[in-house]
Amino acid sequence: MKLWFRENVAHPLEAAIAWALNAFFAVLPVDWASALGGWMGRQLGPKLRVSQNARRELAIVFPELSADEIEVIVDRMWDNLGRTAGEHPHLAKFNPYKENSRVEVIGTEYLDQLRDDDAPGLIFAGHMANWELSPLAGTKRGLKLHLVYRRANNPFFDRLIQKGRAALGSELFPKGSEGSKGIIRALKKGDHLAMLVDQKMNDGISVPFLGRDAMTAPALAQLALKYKCPVLPAQVERLGGAHFRVTIYPPLELPNSGDKQADIAAMTTTVNEHLGDWIKQRPEQWLWVHNRWPNEQESLPK
Repeated sequence: MKLWFRENVAHPLEAAIAWALNAFFAVLPVDWASALGGWMGRQLGPKLRVSQNARRELAIVFPELSADEIEVIVDRMWDNLGRTAGEHPHLAKFNPYKENSRVEVIGTEYLDQLRDDDAPGLIFAGHMANWELSPLAGTKRGLKLHLVYRRANNPFFDRLIQKGRAALGSELFPKGSEGSKGIIRALKKGDHLAMLVDQKMNDGISVPFLGRDAMTAPALAQLALKYKCPVLPAQVERLGGAHFRVTIYPPLELPNSGDKQADIAAMTTTVNEHLGDWIKQRPEQWLWVHNRWPNEQESLPK
């Protein structure tokens, strides 16, 4: 009965609301859509049950913060998520290389190297600021870059997300067996992939993340080591309103100890170190509602 209700009532209703909001955001100017989305996020998000995840995880990572300080971060996190939703139908307007662009890109020389080396490559980012802008920084520079993504649980909502991502100019490969053939085919052709790698994966590997061991997807490291791909870290920051900075860092050094599993773990640890540094810089811009440390027992601050 619960499955029937979710698939036939809850999912269509959620999707109808999301599509209606997306259509409304689409007719607004970018700044208005972003600001309205942020306001809605601040009003609704902190009251949702999932925000307890965010409070718990912030208390785990930043035990020195008071409950009030954590609440400020939660409020700003929802502002960022709401803004990201409001900006989603406007992604085509965020070309970083147009005059007076809303997106500043640092490290374009590394994107150009990836574009011109006639070899496959990988870019990784996390759910920071408006994370859709990291692949946009590559595709708008002529880099053939495809997006590896996790399908939303609600298939109707998933279609909405993919509709907005059409502006990225990328082929979309879902994570898991469904997209694996396309991923391998793209790398063998010398194309490039963008991946968001900060979510928990139950059957991943346990490596440090923000000071605690966390189950982490090893796919990025596995692909990089198998195909000898350069791997570029891509940090996205919201500078204020609907204005951003994307920083592309030099390629990571690929470990080569002769022990395949050790190399995968070492590289995944390095990736998590980059993500952790970015999150500590701007904790209010990360998606804290991920249940990254489900076995941690620390209590919330009083």
